Amino acid sequence: ESRGMRDMLKQARPDRFEDIIALVALYRPGPMDLIPDFIARKHGKRFDYPEPRVESILAETYGIMVYQEQVMQMAQIIGGYSLGGADLLRRAMGKKKPEEMAEHRGLFRAGAAKNGLKESKADELFDLMEKFAGYGFNKSHAAAYALVAYHTAYFKAHHPAAFMAANLSATMDDTDKVKQLYEDAVANKLKVLPPDINSGEYRFVPIDVETIRYGLGAVKGTGESAINSIVEARGKDGPFRDLFDFCERVDKRLVNRRVVEALIRAGAFDSIDDNRARLLASVGIALGAAEQNERNAQQVSLFGGAGESAQARPALIEAAPWDRRVFLREEKTALGFYLSGHPYSAYRDEIGQFVRSSLDRLQASQGYGNQAPVQLIAGVVESVRFMKTMTSRMVIIALSDGRASQEIVVYGENFDQYRKIVVDDAVLVMEVKVRNITRGGQDGEAGETFMRITAEKIYDLEAARNKFARGVRLTCNGQSSASKLKELLQPYRNGSCPVTLVYHNKSASCEIQLGEAWRVNLNDNLMQSLGAWLSEDNVKVLYS
Repeated sequence: ESRGMRDMLKQARPDRFEDIIALVALYRPGPMDLIPDFIARKHGKRFDYPEPRVESILAETYGIMVYQEQVMQMAQIIGGYSLGGADLLRRAMGKKKPEEMAEHRGLFRAGAAKNGLKESKADELFDLMEKFAGYGFNKSHAAAYALVAYHTAYFKAHHPAAFMAANLSATMDDTDKVKQLYEDAVANKLKVLPPDINSGEYRFVPIDVETIRYGLGAVKGTGESAINSIVEARGKDGPFRDLFDFCERVDKRLVNRRVVEALIRAGAFDSIDDNRARLLASVGIALGAAEQNERNAQQVSLFGGAGESAQARPALIEAAPWDRRVFLREEKTALGFYLSGHPYSAYRDEIGQFVRSSLDRLQASQGYGNQAPVQLIAGVVESVRFMKTMTSRMVIIALSDGRASQEIVVYGENFDQYRKIVVDDAVLVMEVKVRNITRGGQDGEAGETFMRITAEKIYDLEAARNKFARGVRLTCNGQSSASKLKELLQPYRNGSCPVTLVYHNKSASCEIQLGEAWRVNLNDNLMQSLGAWLSEDNVKVLYS
């Protein structure tokens, strides 16, 4: 699953099961240095075997010792060991005890001499075996892992919706894992339908080969008993008609207010009413009406009498639909990530005019060391973690642009000045340096290389606009109210950004740049107010 493993497989292009076994065994500290040579030999690079008689042992790994079993077989064929003796040799090599190794070297020399090898050649082979035995992997273990990898790859390729639905269901309690698997599903062109009280089940369900229905049990704050109660009520009396019908029919000992609110935030009621703000505001009266109807029904049952026990339902509390940012924020509260879209999408075209590096294509600058050039990136803050090392404080910012996520390191002394703007769901632009870092690699073992992104400067959206924009253009098609424009611009005057007005009528148009006194700060509230007045298409921030 790691990026390194995926990159290795792309380079190796395995075309037989034995290749997968070998790559599983090689992708570990120690033998990792052998991977480039293994891949090159697989794709045609010439190589020689250390001794002709070991060709049958090393042929499947292109002349490279990869497994402990290969060391044992060489001891048997060249040194005359029994299989039991070869296993003792393997253990001795792993422990690296000098006295045991000296004894086995003598035994190996004697056996090799009987097989016609000179002492110098026997020592050469013994040294080679000793080197590889230190980190050779057990082939039977590698084969088991490789078989599981092959099976899962087959299911993912041929039954993608069923495979991903099963994996999502198995990890429903881990929001980070659900997010990762959801992004994997979408990247593989699967459609994930939102949670729905009238269609969903507790688990994720494959609808067809390319479609999955989101599991209601993956909504935060619900629980298996509550969801099963909802599914049971739906199965008994059919789909829910509205919020009141839902609250009347479910078991309110299991489906309490918190559960209903979580399902609304997640979009599970959208098929009956897509105004989530109105539904959320009305949960209290809907539950209250359901409880009152239940009490009325009990009284009718107790005292008898004719007529309907249900009273007229109150109206839903009217509320304006959430704007896109609130809509996505509330959805993330319920699901742990954005399902219906991504908040960065609203800014992608604008920010893309001056930020050229997308998070999915970010690469380390080669050959610069600590003098790596600064790159501009942008995204929405998913989370912020604080860490302490032996020498400093570090802050890890998870940044997402809807296409990829990256972890950005900010050192404590640098972070303090940005603390107020680095908050969940904030849109940020960063000046960063990207380097490849190698960790480990002691005692001749290969280290693990990973990309580290370090933030030098951080801007919120307003600061980024004011730094990189050369102006804002307002197109007025009939909206020529100078007093309205003055009212909107007044709170944001004395900024650095010039304002240009474009007026149109049926016969002509003209462009006017406002004076220095009307330069503004490009605050997001100002941009939204102007967009609401003129329409978003008529409000353009211009970048050089």
